[in-house]
Amino acid sequence: MTLAEFLAPLGDGSQREQCLAVLYYGLHYRDKKSLTAEEIREELIRARVARASKINVADVLNKSGAMVDSPGAIGSRRVWQLTTSGEKYIRAKLSLPASAPEIEHDVTTLETLATKISEPVVREYILEAIKCLSVGALRAAIVFLWTGAIRTLQQEAFAKHRVNLNSAITKHDPKAHAVSKLEDFAYIRDATALLAFQELGLIDKGEKTTLGEALDLRNRCGHPTNYKPGIKKASSFIEDVVGIVYA
Repeated sequence: MTLAEFLAPLGDGSQREQCLAVLYYGLHYRDKKSLTAEEIREELIRARVARASKINVADVLNKSGAMVDSPGAIGSRRVWQLTTSGEKYIRAKLSLPASAPEIEHDVTTLETLATKISEPVVREYILEAIKCLSVGALRAAIVFLWTGAIRTLQQEAFAKHRVNLNSAITKHDPKAHAVSKLEDFAYIRDATALLAFQELGLIDKGEKTTLGEALDLRNRCGHPTNYKPGIKKASSFIEDVVGIVYA
């Protein structure tokens, strides 16, 4: 989500709302805990906010009371950050759900990842995961992200280890379907594929163990049970899968 999109619900909101919203966006979508007044003004200009260049950001923030704090400076420039009350204020103005910064951070992580993926099938799975994550559909987000990740590993194995691929698979499942084209992975259990990928050196033992745990979570989310992962569980899943498969 761009800053312009994030600010859109404010419409012609007050300068205070606009400045505080930039601080909120920087914190939750760009991992920037604080910004200078100059940086806030530049962000508003880039987001095409009307008369942004005329806003006296430092004065606006100085008059924002307990909603902001100034913990220090960068050189001669004071930095500003939102307080808890400031975050609540912006959430109310933008009708955002109860605080879930992990989700916002993970959405940003996946959006950045999607821009780097050229393969259309994998990218579409990542985009589907983003859509689900954005509305709190954590089970679906986990399923879609896993599908994109396992597809990525399949493509890499098929491209780099085609000669030894079937022997690595049948070592762990003697009755496995032969893989002569990428689509044949549809007949190979993901658990077997992970063992084969470790055999081929595509992932190491620790990565295989972590991805195996991620697969277990994916299966709990993909089958009709009462299990519902929490935000931290989903966030941990995303961190592990993205960190291993797309690092």
